[in-house]
Amino acid sequence: MAINAVQIPASDAKRALVLAVVVVAVGVLATTLAQMQLLGLIPIRNLLKTTLHASREETAKFVFWSLMPWNFKPLVGIVQDAFPLFGTRRKSYMLVAGVLSTLTWLALGVTPHEYNALLIVCIAINTATVAVSTAVGGYMVEIARASASAGRLTSVRNVVEQGSYVISGVVSGYLAGIRFGWTSITCGAVAFLIVPVALWCLNEAPALSQTSAQVLQSAGGKLLQIFKAKPLWLAAAVSFLFYFAPGIQTAQFYAQQNDLHLTTQQQGNLVSMGGAFGVLAGLLYGAFLARRFLLRNLLFACILIGASAQAAYVFYYSYPIARIVDSYNGFGFTLAEVAMMHLAVRATPAGCEAMGFALMMSVRNFGLFGGDWLGAALQDHFHLTFHAMAVINGATSLLALPVVLLVPAAVVMGRDAQKTDPLTDMSVDTASVNAHAGG
Repeated sequence: MAINAVQIPASDAKRALVLAVVVVAVGVLATTLAQMQLLGLIPIRNLLKTTLHASREETAKFVFWSLMPWNFKPLVGIVQDAFPLFGTRRKSYMLVAGVLSTLTWLALGVTPHEYNALLIVCIAINTATVAVSTAVGGYMVEIARASASAGRLTSVRNVVEQGSYVISGVVSGYLAGIRFGWTSITCGAVAFLIVPVALWCLNEAPALSQTSAQVLQSAGGKLLQIFKAKPLWLAAAVSFLFYFAPGIQTAQFYAQQNDLHLTTQQQGNLVSMGGAFGVLAGLLYGAFLARRFLLRNLLFACILIGASAQAAYVFYYSYPIARIVDSYNGFGFTLAEVAMMHLAVRATPAGCEAMGFALMMSVRNFGLFGGDWLGAALQDHFHLTFHAMAVINGATSLLALPVVLLVPAAVVMGRDAQKTDPLTDMSVDTASVNAHAGG
């Protein structure tokens, strides 16, 4: 994919990159906003708590098992990297899985309100969403590498992600107060957004035809490549240690209703406020921090700020204070997330974009929701207060800092607009960008 292989006018390259950003942005929106952790957050947890009378641990366990498909994202990644669907590795997966995601969300609206029945459908929803998200992530890494814009594209991803929280907070709080079927219809409509965008904006070059033996050999080669990618495994360790702290997400939901006596709309407002400050953090990182500071320094600073944002819940005693704490957590936690995603993109080996980035996301999800289950169980069994859990969560997140020092300098001693190796050429690979974007 040398830049001199095809001569392309700069205007065409710019348009192709814009279309690529649109695909990434809408893909992230469709797979983030339409999740049981966003638009479905308050309606589903409220249903479990008030209708099914589930405990904190039972609710956290429901969320953990519902989101289990996200832990298999690396396997989905290697399938997409090695096994083209209808001739493409990204576009077809987005289209097929986008339709399935919509249908499963609609099915949830007619599912009986019974713990196991709801759990099965939620697992199906997340399975389809994982396939879309993996394809979008692999596409993002390819474009980021081709245009030397890892920090900026991960910033776009996190701005859209946090913008989803801004939208979902208010809307989720409202949906929790009306018939549950409207939640499934709303989420299904959002999940479908990726379908027309992928059709119109993603003009992916056809994958080379391969025999079954060649496909299996390719998959095995990618597994071996991932296995030998020390920087990627160190990046995964940083992510796991930060996220797998005794979590407080479920504990926070119960504290908001039981201790602060908030309405579902007030709970949604807090989510939106955190999302708004998360958008600010993502913009700050992409527009300024990623281009000015070395990634290693950013990782240290952002993880420290993210841990302090979690520990700030020790002051969670009233709705006015909650607005301040949730806003700060939205800002600090997003800074930590975007820095670790920046690390993931730079550490992912070429040719394993979907699997490498999926590995990082699965580690993130397992740590985050496994830690939440652990935190809820600790609180239920040892009767720890929510405020004590906040301190424990913030302190244990700092365990990620020593591992940052072990990540090779070629990955972390660079700024945005630099390739993975700071000594390599930093020009934009316009041929690669145009090969994957419409136009």
